[in-house]
Amino acid sequence: MFDRIMSMLATLNNNVLWGIPMVVLMIGTGVFLLVVTKGVVFARFNVVMRYTTKTLFRRPDKSELEHGAISPFQAVCTALAATLGTGNIVGVALAVATGGPGAIFWLWLSALAGMVIKYCEVTLSVAYRTRNERGEIVGGPMYYISRGLGVGWLAALFAVFGFLASFGIGASVHANSLAGSVNATFGVPLPVIGAVVAALAGLVLIGGIRRISQITEVLVPFAAVFYLIAAFAVLVINAAEIPAAIGMIFRDAFTGTAATGGFAGATVMYACRVGMSRGVFTHEAGMGSAPIAHASADTDHPARQGLWGTFEVFFDSIVMCTITGLVILTSGLWCADPMMSEGAMSSAAFGQSIPGGQYVVTVGLMLFAFATLIAWYYYGEKCVEYLFRGRRGARAAIRVYQVAYVAMVFAGCVANLDAVWEFADCFNGLMAIPNLIALI
Repeated sequence: MFDRIMSMLATLNNNVLWGIPMVVLMIGTGVFLLVVTKGVVFARFNVVMRYTTKTLFRRPDKSELEHGAISPFQAVCTALAATLGTGNIVGVALAVATGGPGAIFWLWLSALAGMVIKYCEVTLSVAYRTRNERGEIVGGPMYYISRGLGVGWLAALFAVFGFLASFGIGASVHANSLAGSVNATFGVPLPVIGAVVAALAGLVLIGGIRRISQITEVLVPFAAVFYLIAAFAVLVINAAEIPAAIGMIFRDAFTGTAATGGFAGATVMYACRVGMSRGVFTHEAGMGSAPIAHASADTDHPARQGLWGTFEVFFDSIVMCTITGLVILTSGLWCADPMMSEGAMSSAAFGQSIPGGQYVVTVGLMLFAFATLIAWYYYGEKCVEYLFRGRRGARAAIRVYQVAYVAMVFAGCVANLDAVWEFADCFNGLMAIPNLIALI
């Protein structure tokens, strides 16, 4: 029965949710919004980077923050927490291992469309945000769909898919990657890892968006700097191989990848599908998840927070994913052993160049994955809150969701990775559909 369900999921993901229809919808939405906004995120990219990097580490006076709000930097750190990590390390390795080097090109294309989409969805999220019964600022696709379009059923559909997606992309995938990496490196039993991670997550989640944002604004910058320093060190050592790696990315994107070593070969269409799905998995543009965090930012104009959305995709996919992809390609391990797991491939790529490099991936995954799963809890909670808004038992429903989410974190640590990825891809795609329709 389980095998039949997994087969149906794989067919749905390959042919519909992450097949040609989704590629056309995602890229088409990006092109459409690019025209509507007159290409502002690219025409004024210098403004985007100047504004975001200039205020990157500016800490506002907490007494000046609007009640129920967080700072713009905390908002982008929470959003980045949900995107950086497993997608940048394991997801990129999976894209290269199955789709070949050309998958990186399609990941870039996904990111360029994603920069426009994220700018628009974050701007709309702030423009149509409101306050909940506790006076907290809340927003996201469910609010700009219901308040902007007036289509309540589509907003509810997004909230249902977002709530379900949080168990897959949020809890299970990242807990699984974290546990697998720690187990492979240090030999700690998976149930022990699951119990510790679930307990730590539960302690953080009780504090809501304030505590989550306080954790992510420290964890995300530290983890990113730590990972980038190690990755740059590897690329300096393998500098001679970088031109050939870049050449493979562009060549194989349009010709497919022939079988070499342990690599089974990949068609152009498969590389496109893998690159697009892994791209959306890591930057989440179009899914409508990150705008939920951005909506809580204390900002004076919706479009100003939209700039942070563009920066988020640029840093996550154009910078982090490219660096990881080059580390893997210059190592040559992507086609060496067909039995090597994606996490092991990333670890080995670092380990063969710098002493103890395999620990970089383990520590990076630990930090990124934990930040991701607590950020995704917030997304899921806001979806549950929207579905139960104004109804008796709303708080009880959130408590039940909180317990279920922590339990799923534990389950994710001991689950089968292939099954987890299939479920995550499925709900990612389902979540994106109502959001992209609303954006158009």
